[in-house]
Amino acid sequence: MNALSSDARLPLYQRLRDQLAEQIANNRWRPGEAIPTEAALSAEYQLSTGTVRKAIDALVSEGVLERQQGRGTFIRRPQFQSSLFRFFRFQSASGERRVPESRILSVEPVPAPSAVAQALGLPVDAPVIRIVRVRLLEVEPVLAEEIWLPRSRFQPLLEIDLNQKGPLLYPIYEETCGQVVAYAQETLTAESVNEVHARLLQVPVNSPVVVIERLARDYAGNPLEWRRSRGHAEHFRYSVEIR
Repeated sequence: MNALSSDARLPLYQRLRDQLAEQIANNRWRPGEAIPTEAALSAEYQLSTGTVRKAIDALVSEGVLERQQGRGTFIRRPQFQSSLFRFFRFQSASGERRVPESRILSVEPVPAPSAVAQALGLPVDAPVIRIVRVRLLEVEPVLAEEIWLPRSRFQPLLEIDLNQKGPLLYPIYEETCGQVVAYAQETLTAESVNEVHARLLQVPVNSPVVVIERLARDYAGNPLEWRRSRGHAEHFRYSVEIR
């Protein structure tokens, strides 16, 4: 029998939900894999099927799990590839939609500045990894990104060449470090670009840029990555359907 370790003041289903989320975050089951049946979990935790179902319902409503008719309940693998393209319209001179290339400029261990520490839930000056990346369209930089990671979880990234691993970082986090991004929150702001990012984007200092700030978390809700992506305002496009 597996014991529930969460706060005893919470309802049983909530404690089971927290325990399952923690086990998913610790890779007991992989993204895309089925979890045990409700009956098996009931036996493992010595809880009623109704309590187990309620815990699973909570994780389904949060997007951590998904039920597949006739097959079971699976760890949902989120899709992040389209995120930037909700806000930035990248196209070639002929108007064809394009995905920018990725170029990693630096990967270095540094002490966490206060804003980074706060976002990642770390003490100020805690060891983190800072990645600087640009996205290019026909060799022109269109996005400049600063990406911050807790070093304790991502140490292996300091020992590989990220540019040889493909353009998407989240599969690299999973494959190299065993860290799976489950969901993320994004905030959009605008600013006048400073000298450092103006140089990366090859635009005049104080040009308008749009900033997408993203905090990515694991299945248990622990912060994994904080990034700021700055893009040319001319590529920015906001669209929402209102009913």
